[in-house]
Parts: sequence; structure tokens; C-alpha cells
Amino acid sequence: MALISLRVSDEVAAEFSAFAATQGGKSALLRRLIAEALAAPAPRILALPVGRPEKVTVRFRESEMRQLAEVSHQRGMTRTGWIVALVRSRLGSPVQHSPDEHDALRAIVRELNRIGGNINQIARAANTSVLQGRAVEPDLSVIQEARSVIETELAQLRNALNGNADYWEGRQ
Repeated sequence: MALISLRVSDEVAAEFSAFAATQGGKSALLRRLIAEALAAPAPRILALPVGRPEKVTVRFRESEMRQLAEVSHQRGMTRTGWIVALVRSRLGSPVQHSPDEHDALRAIVRELNRIGGNINQIARAANTSVLQGRAVEPDLSVIQEARSVIETELAQLRNALNGNADYWEGRQ
């Protein structure tokens, strides 16, 4: 039988222990959480909590270890990372992102920052023109293009966040 262990903060360990006591114990609760997560179709890392991590030991059957390896690989995570993210998501910690999701969110933020910089340049040019007594004639096609890019990026951001939440809540 394989062994899986993970580290959690003192606060999380205490909360988890108290809750697990009402659910048949820590091992039983972790097995159930993992079984529920594995029953959910397909793939969704972790912000480290404040405080010294504690070690929790969990034992799984060989077949469960294979399932854990597969589901964590699909998410681009280690088994331990996936288990930690699962437990943290169930304990109400912030959203747990896989490396791929983290990269996608960074790309969206970069694109929105680029657009923000462009809008600032446009505003500065318009203000300068007004101060110099020149009429500002906006290029509506450029504004419409910027609006379209912003809407696309916001839709991607919503999809990424909703998909991640759905995964960890077992709705995907």
C-alpha cells in the first residue's frame, strides 16, 4: 500500500482535525474527498498558507494511487500538490491554480496591462491636444478594436476562474 503525505499550516490542521472527527477521522475524510474528486471528470496550485506546515499522513490502496497519479498528471501537478490543493479548496482556501492556469492568468494580466498602457497614452495625447487648443478626433475603429480585445480577455479570465472553481468544487 502506498503512502501519501502533505503539509498544512497549524491552523488548517486543527480545523481539519476538528472537522474530520465528525466524519470518521482524518484518513476516512481524506479518502472520501479524494474518491469524490477522482469520480469527477478531468482536470484544475496552491498559495502556501502562513505558518509552519504540519505533516499529515494518508494511506491509499494501489488502485487509488494510480488514480491519483493520473488525475494529478492531468492537472500538471504532483500527487502531493494535488492532494494539498484539494484539501485547501475544501477548507475554503483561495482558489488553487495548476501551473497551466497560472500561466494563462499571467498572460491575460499582461494583455490587460498592455491595453491599460495604450489607453493612458491615448488619454495623455488627447489631454495635450486639448491644452494646445486642438480638437481631438478619436479613431472609432481603434477604440472598437480595444473594446473587443478587452471583452475577449475578460471572457477568458471569467472562464479560467469559473473552470477552476468548478473543478475544485467537483462540478467538472
